[in-house]
Amino acid sequence: MWVDGEVIERTDWCDNLFSLKIKASIEPYIAGQFIKLSQIINDKRIGRAYSIVNAPNSEYVEVLAVSVLDGLLSPNLQQLKVGDHIEVSSKAAGFMTLDEVPPQGQDLWLLATGTAVGPFISILETDEPWARFDHIVLVYGVREAKDLAYKEKLLALEKRYPNQFKLLFSVTRESYPNALESRISTALASGEIEQRLGLRLTAEDSQVMLCGNPEMIKDANNILLEKGLSKNLRRAPGQITIEKYW
Repeated sequence: MWVDGEVIERTDWCDNLFSLKIKASIEPYIAGQFIKLSQIINDKRIGRAYSIVNAPNSEYVEVLAVSVLDGLLSPNLQQLKVGDHIEVSSKAAGFMTLDEVPPQGQDLWLLATGTAVGPFISILETDEPWARFDHIVLVYGVREAKDLAYKEKLLALEKRYPNQFKLLFSVTRESYPNALESRISTALASGEIEQRLGLRLTAEDSQVMLCGNPEMIKDANNILLEKGLSKNLRRAPGQITIEKYW
């Protein structure tokens, strides 16, 4: 079911990366879930999934999107202005939520690439992770520094929770202060991430959520399996929770 949504604010992070705040009457959702946006184009409904960036207690939904040159919907979304309307799915979906993470483990590791940081920002905007885990790590990988959406929000969380929140950027195509200069999987395999953060990633202490491009997911998952962690399944709880972003 689709409901009408009105764009109430937009942020342009760089040429093709943007966020939209949309006022729409959707059902209650859980931090980390996604909605679908759609338009009728050439008499055909085109819908795409976008993670909700904001916390569930907001009066709007916020999405982070990248405009793909040959995309069927994203170029149209990038043209939306405040006051424009877009159809929104009335019910959110998805399992990249803390509800799906087993209770074992005192450290939460969030590994994201690109716009897949969205569900993690939504989770970090709620009280649950801060009450539940001793340490929360976010490793956020992009190609260029301009692609670091919500950087100031994340840096503010780092200041707010200096002993609990550990933030590490990965920028692969240029140098950026204090950031990894390699892919997340490479730094994970070498142990650089653990060394930088001063925190060990173990099956006994850690829960890991992976969200991003399939290559990162595959490589990081294999590295974690070698470390003794296992994929989290409802029938067999583990330490690795995964959502591929396309």
